[in-house]
Amino acid sequence: MHRLIALMISLFALTQSARAAQITSFSLENGMDVVVLEDHRAPVVSHMVWYRVGAADEPVGKSGIAHFLEHLLFKGTDDMEAGEFSATVARNGGSDNAFTSWDYTAYFQRIAADRLGLMMRMEADRMRDLEMTENDVRTERDVILEERGQRVDSNPGSLFSEQMRAAQYLNHPYSIPIIGWRHEMEQLNRDDAFSFYQRYYAPNNAILIVAGDVYPDDVRRLAIENYGPLLPTLDLPDRMRPQEPPQLSERRLSYSDPRVAQPYVTRSYLAPERDSGDQIQAAKLEMLAALLGGSGATSVLGQKLQFESKQAIYTSAFYGGTSLDDTTFGLVMVPTPDVSLEDAEVALDQAIAEFMDEGVDSEQFARIKMQLRASRIYGEDNIESLARRYGAALSSGLTIADIEAWPDILQSVSEQDVMDAARAIFDVNKAVTGWVMPPKGNGATQ
Repeated sequence: MHRLIALMISLFALTQSARAAQITSFSLENGMDVVVLEDHRAPVVSHMVWYRVGAADEPVGKSGIAHFLEHLLFKGTDDMEAGEFSATVARNGGSDNAFTSWDYTAYFQRIAADRLGLMMRMEADRMRDLEMTENDVRTERDVILEERGQRVDSNPGSLFSEQMRAAQYLNHPYSIPIIGWRHEMEQLNRDDAFSFYQRYYAPNNAILIVAGDVYPDDVRRLAIENYGPLLPTLDLPDRMRPQEPPQLSERRLSYSDPRVAQPYVTRSYLAPERDSGDQIQAAKLEMLAALLGGSGATSVLGQKLQFESKQAIYTSAFYGGTSLDDTTFGLVMVPTPDVSLEDAEVALDQAIAEFMDEGVDSEQFARIKMQLRASRIYGEDNIESLARRYGAALSSGLTIADIEAWPDILQSVSEQDVMDAARAIFDVNKAVTGWVMPPKGNGATQ
């Protein structure tokens, strides 16, 4: 068994070397970073601009402004009418969109490789020459409020997640939802948007990632031609954020909503993120999450709670290490209808306690390492996914060297490393525990 796994990992490694995109990086004189992921298997290109600014960088009282500005960038510039950007992309057979997180905002197009210069010209135009009318602002403010209504206010799980984050982060702006608090979103105006835009949307605060059927020299020439003339922001602020104080006792939430169809219990812990040059602790937590909650059929929590005691219909463990500041490690258990949330929490605690006593199953650990290596290799086949991986990491404080080293760091994690990470993270006094349920009398066991 071990020899077979080792052989498969070796074959995967050889395949990875053959498939991996060629990576080139350079910077323009105005401070814009450029990364080229060269892959000639299809005549298409993914063009992405990532700004090192997100919801956690917003001014106090202006929650949602980063996401609001993302919407407004699809309005006009001094050279383009409102909506012309996306219409031009579609007319040339491509697609485009954007997204906002706590640590970054990104804009992307997927299009035929020979249209790359056009994409750069339009993206450079809206980096510095955005125009918006008061009507644009009113319209898009209504759009984001409606988006909040559909995605958050009408979804009890989303509402609860907001409350969990607010309890997890007492001082850090990760406590604020990306979309914003409704009462603050309603007050966002044109001046707010322009102030945020002029402060953060600059070439020296941006990363250009071009992935696909391109050559680095061509990308460099086009980048210099289109982005090179843009002036940098000389007083660009450092990303200094308030950090969390020590947590001294467990925090608990109980959320009741008639729209909850299935009660569940969840627990999260503040956890270290991937740090540039020092990713080992994050790698240990990544492996711990995979062991505890990767697959219901083979994970520790799935085996103990879904198959052995049959107290759960779903279990999971999660960790997101790509973050500028401290992130979270979490556990979730959805109990069977005859198990109360109180009993579910006891069972979850017992499963973790048993894992701490038993340690890591060697065969399962080897299998997970193989699966992680395989998933990374398969990810090379999707050039847009690869570009997103690089963009998210680079805009969260990591380097290309960190990104390239990550798979090997994961493989270097030992069973003892995982147990050390578990002992460090599982402290109930540093946890946030939540119950989600329908109101009493709705027929659910609580």
